[in-house]
Amino acid sequence: MKKTIISFILLSAISVCAAEPATAPSIYEKVIGWYNEHLNYATVALLMSIESSFIPFPSELVVPPAAYKALQPGSGLNIILIFITATFGALIGAYINYFLAKKLGRPIIYKFADSRLGRMCLLDSSKVKKAEDFFIDHGAVSTLVGRLIPGIRQLISIPAGLAQMKLLPFTLYTTIGAGVWNIVLILLGYFAHGQKDLIEKYSHEISLGLAGLGVLFILYLISQAFRQKKTKNAEQEK
Repeated sequence: MKKTIISFILLSAISVCAAEPATAPSIYEKVIGWYNEHLNYATVALLMSIESSFIPFPSELVVPPAAYKALQPGSGLNIILIFITATFGALIGAYINYFLAKKLGRPIIYKFADSRLGRMCLLDSSKVKKAEDFFIDHGAVSTLVGRLIPGIRQLISIPAGLAQMKLLPFTLYTTIGAGVWNIVLILLGYFAHGQKDLIEKYSHEISLGLAGLGVLFILYLISQAFRQKKTKNAEQEK
């Protein structure tokens, strides 16, 4: 049973990646239809792993329906376990990007992004560069904040791997960022009653709001570091 689930989801993800834009919506609908019929902790984790890697798949279609179902009496699902499995899946997907970038290196990653397969996966070198520039500008904490920004969320693990970021802080920041985003998705699932249109409508606005908070957080860290440096210099002058 588990092998069947894994095979179906991976083949569906590859189909989404390899499909022409005109046929992509119908494939999404088939995958989502299957997912809704077989919604459990394993399928949540697997689809979130796919979403968090370089394969395009919206997390808004995974976590909110699972959260809404978990809140229904007799569903057999626990909302806390939905959060844990969704965050674990997101971390696994982030690891895929991180280790691929770390092992393959910058030239191959950029070459893949501009390849036919990369473009089928909605990638190109400009998107990878955008994520890399964000990482360079904001440092290691960008692996946390970047998880909340549309267009950066799935790709922020790539520049972390290219920069040879240490695994422990990468894991910590990624888990926190993915966890925050999954809490947002769970709340959307609850308040929107699992309705796809409402979830897609408000998830983007909430993403931008969280990104703004993330920028403020970074500015706070910078100001704290500046104050500590200023205090240290003043003590040394004494």
